[in-house]
Amino acid sequence: MAVKVTIVNNGPIRIEGDPAEFNVLDAQGNAYGLGGRSVLSLCRCGLSANKPFCDGTHGRQGFDSVCQARELPPPKPKV
Repeated sequence: MAVKVTIVNNGPIRIEGDPAEFNVLDAQGNAYGLGGRSVLSLCRCGLSANKPFCDGTHGRQGFDSVCQARELPPPKPKV
């Protein structure tokens, strides 16, 4: 199963897939232990007490962000 990333309206970034197919790393490159989860949610509102993972705080704080899919422009050439 391919990894699926969904930007949830007014909510987190949801990642679904085979846990062997994705890793979540901190800034130093250390992997978070995901406990074999095949679904997890990453915080987008910045208010979670369990960052980078979502704890549902967005719902209690009225986080508002709706993102619609669109085409990104091609990357600029590296100089």
